[in-house]
This record gives sequence, C-alpha cells and structure tokens, in this order.
Amino acid sequence: AAPGEQLGVSRRKTMLSRLLKEHQAKQNERKELQERRRREAIAAATCLTEALVDHLNVGVAQAYVNQRKLDHEVKTLQVQAGQFAKQTAQWISMVEGFNQALKEIGDVENWARSIEMDMRTIATALEYVHKGHLQAASS
Repeated sequence: AAPGEQLGVSRRKTMLSRLLKEHQAKQNERKELQERRRREAIAAATCLTEALVDHLNVGVAQAYVNQRKLDHEVKTLQVQAGQFAKQTAQWISMVEGFNQALKEIGDVENWARSIEMDMRTIATALEYVHKGHLQAASS
C-alpha cells in the first residue's frame, strides 16, 4: 500500500470513527430525552391519579358526613315521632274525658229538667188541692 493510500484509509477510519461517535452521542441524547419524557409522563400520571383519588376521597368523605347527618336526623325524627304519638294519645284521652263530662252534664241537665217538671206537677197539684180546700172551707 502506498503512503497516500494509507493516509486515505486512516482518514476514512477517523471519519467513520467520528461519525460512529456522533451517531452514538445522538442515540444517547435520544435515549436520555426518551427517559426524561418517560419519567415526566410517569410523574404526570401519578399526579393525575393522586388528584383523581383526592377528588373521589372528598366526594366519599362528603357522602359519609351526609350519611351521618341523615342518620342523626332519622334518630331525632323517630324520637320526636314517639313523643308526638304519646302526646296525641294524651290529647285523645283528654278529649274523650271531656266528651264523657259533656254527656254527664247533659244527663244531669235532663235529670234536672225531669225533676223540675215533677216539681211543677207537684206544685200544681198542691195548688189545686189547696184551692180545693179553700173552696171547701168557704162553702
């Protein structure tokens, strides 16, 4: 091989070597970029997942709070309904007693009328008898 040819082969080797190094450097840059993007995508997906879970947890927590409030309201309503039922029963009893008293008053009123009529009859009879005695005594 001639000295000029060796120089040309050597330059080609250097050139190929440099091209290979550039290619490998670019590949490494692409790999690093891809890895960085993969990490960013994982981080973004993690953030999204956490945000979604937090959002769901807030909804679940609110539903739990609402359920506890409803349970408390139901218990309160049950107690109040029981008290109302007792009070209503007392009112019904009082009204029935009042009605019975009114009936008794009506019975007493009828009894009083009956006695009054009897007394008038007796009074009329006594007057009649008294007048009869007066007329008999004067004759």
